[in-house]
Amino acid sequence: MGALPPGALLLGALLGVCSAVLEVHVGTGSVYSVEGEGAVLPAWYTSSSQKRPYISWMLKKAAAKQFQILTYLDGEVKVEETELKPRVGFLHPVLTHNISLFINATREHDSGQYICSVNVVDDIISPIRSIAIINLTVLVPPAPPACRLKGSPTVGANVTLSCASQKGKPSPLYKWQRQEPTKQVFFPPAQDRARGTLKLTNLSLDMSGLYECEAENRAGSAKCSIILEVHSTSEGAIIAGAVLGSVGALATVAFFTQRVLGYRRKKRDGQEEAANEIKEDAVAPRTPTWTRSRPADTISKTSTLSSIVGARDRPYGASPPSDTASVLTAAGSYRGPPRARAHPPATNGAPWRPPQPVAPPGGLPPSSLARAGAVPVMVPAQSRAGSLV
Repeated sequence: MGALPPGALLLGALLGVCSAVLEVHVGTGSVYSVEGEGAVLPAWYTSSSQKRPYISWMLKKAAAKQFQILTYLDGEVKVEETELKPRVGFLHPVLTHNISLFINATREHDSGQYICSVNVVDDIISPIRSIAIINLTVLVPPAPPACRLKGSPTVGANVTLSCASQKGKPSPLYKWQRQEPTKQVFFPPAQDRARGTLKLTNLSLDMSGLYECEAENRAGSAKCSIILEVHSTSEGAIIAGAVLGSVGALATVAFFTQRVLGYRRKKRDGQEEAANEIKEDAVAPRTPTWTRSRPADTISKTSTLSSIVGARDRPYGASPPSDTASVLTAAGSYRGPPRARAHPPATNGAPWRPPQPVAPPGGLPPSSLARAGAVPVMVPAQSRAGSLV
């Protein structure tokens, strides 16, 4: 064989240089993990150098600066102080050129871009080939959804069943179906899988049953169910009537209770007023015995004075003004009203006329009555009913 031409030698030299260039490789550009489970980001590098590399893993989240989470330098592994520290590390020994990263018990906020860079001494470094990027997405299964009924489930009416989950990544889709004994699936437009609603129109009694909703995404699924009971119109009227009747009965009982309490209160107030009136109409105390038993001369003087005064004050034949006056004239002894006197016969054919009363020249002063031996007497007043006040 002859010697190689200079051009071939040059080409071989170029190929050797190219084969010695450092390069980082990844098994996939996207990794998905379910929350709570572990994740592996596969990566390795090629190099012609036998010296120890310098390796760095960094994380960049949306709208945030990237930060370093793991390094290998001079044969030592260093885990940076981040929330990933107790859960992150190299999957294999670094000197095997396998620099894959593992993350245990992934969380939703672990999602982001994981950047791996390698640098080896005495090796040709290309900024493009010495760096690799892997996107990690942590999926979150749907939380148990809540099933609700909107509308009145009566015959001929329309209702809407709704289903919603408060958590899930990506957003879950919903699927309604009717369970045994009459299994049934639903399709659009009656069912909206994105919103989780199911519209049931023109209800009938046969549509009663158990309805189940399933929320699902790539991470998992969760279910909830609701029982639909369709009532006839008559049953609805009976229920409404029962409710109104109960309300009416309560109102009636309250009304009569109030009337009875008012009657009792009024009766009690009337009894208290009657007791007060009886106390006001009590009989006045009698006159002491010493005022009634007076000497004979005092009684005669009083009778004479009463006769004189009475004769001046009343005309001939007039009756005493009251029973009380008769009692006073008798000085303690009661007399009935005097009998009417017979009119004297007519004189010269002319009818008899009673003489006109003549006004006394003047009443006796209290001093004269006192000198005559008159005794002042207090006359009790009388009410209309005749009782003493």
